[in-house]
Amino acid sequence: MTNWSVILKIARTHLTTKMKSTVTAALGVTFGIGAYITMAGFMTGLNNLLDGLTLNRTPHVRLYNEIAPSKEQPVSLYTDFKGAFNVVTSIKPKETQIKIHNALPILKYLKTNDDVKGATPQLQAQIFYLSGSIELGGILIGADIMEEARLSNINDYIVSGSPEALKNSANGILLGAGLADKMSLSVGDRIQVATVSGSIFPLKIVGIYQSGLAEIDNSQSYVNLKTAQRILGQPENYITDIHIKLFDIEAAPAMAKRLERQFDIQAIDIKEANAQFETGSSIRNLITYAVSLTLLIVAGFGIYNILNMLIYEKMKDIAILKATGFSGRDVSLIFISQAVIIGLLGGILGLLVGFGLSVLIDNTPFETEALPTIKTYPINYNPLYYAIGIGFALLSTFIAGYLPANKAKNMDPIKIIRGT
Repeated sequence: MTNWSVILKIARTHLTTKMKSTVTAALGVTFGIGAYITMAGFMTGLNNLLDGLTLNRTPHVRLYNEIAPSKEQPVSLYTDFKGAFNVVTSIKPKETQIKIHNALPILKYLKTNDDVKGATPQLQAQIFYLSGSIELGGILIGADIMEEARLSNINDYIVSGSPEALKNSANGILLGAGLADKMSLSVGDRIQVATVSGSIFPLKIVGIYQSGLAEIDNSQSYVNLKTAQRILGQPENYITDIHIKLFDIEAAPAMAKRLERQFDIQAIDIKEANAQFETGSSIRNLITYAVSLTLLIVAGFGIYNILNMLIYEKMKDIAILKATGFSGRDVSLIFISQAVIIGLLGGILGLLVGFGLSVLIDNTPFETEALPTIKTYPINYNPLYYAIGIGFALLSTFIAGYLPANKAKNMDPIKIIRGT
């Protein structure tokens, strides 16, 4: 039967008598795990920031009505021309409006669907922004701004004003930061918008938002849905887009296909809409995991080398232990215990070092005009990285201790004493 108290006491004695080697081995574990925690937290935090900038503003499913040529032309209705070579010219789209014809019933259905977190109607229109002699083209989005704020992170990008100010203003506009800069406008100023039909409508700027994407900030603005319908001279059921947020983003592709078939309308899910970005995100995650794994492997080799040297320095102690009645298994357990103790101490210190460096990075100022809501560098404090760190510290030190300890287990004490 293994006498663990004696084994652990001998292991502790070995560690304390060779304090320099013990501290060196523990520091190897500490720096390896600390570097892993810091890099994993920083790189995944950066990935989450980039994902959030694009994906959080994109609906999980977007319903819209696209103007496109009819798939079936009138000539296909006549069987006499079937199989013949037909030439059709001057094809015109069947639809003349981008309006969703049955938008209100669809919205009513979506709000009763258990998989849907929320669905918001939008009206998007091409307009011209007019201020003095300046005339800029852009897109006006009519939306339920409070519902948008609930379902997306638009509130984080409003640098002046608030969603409530837009909701409470019948003639208010939330202007893109790029447009405001170009036209030298600020909150409280007035601006005019002109529709493609020539109608001009005055609006008061109640807020400015900056998404960080110049293409959006230089062209888009938000007004209330009813305001947009009034500007375009359309009734309350004139809706061009329905944005849907689901409880499970992975269900978006299937939901988009089902809604497309059910309501005979175009639907695009978040993965299809951001296919290129998803590819880039996957590559960034792959690089993150590769760097993290490399750090752990390098740390593991360092731990192995230090413990291997530590055990070979104890060869005479191994001979004495065996000569005094300790079995080969007991000798092996003594050195494995030393390795695991070093791994535990070094691993815990590594977690503390990694956490401390993460906090330091998290509080380092990072200010850029493109991302006004970001004040410091992003860090991900996912507990999984800390669990992987301490788990790898214990596993790597166990393996690093087991291999030379297993060799020591089979050594002949007489040969060690003779130095052969």
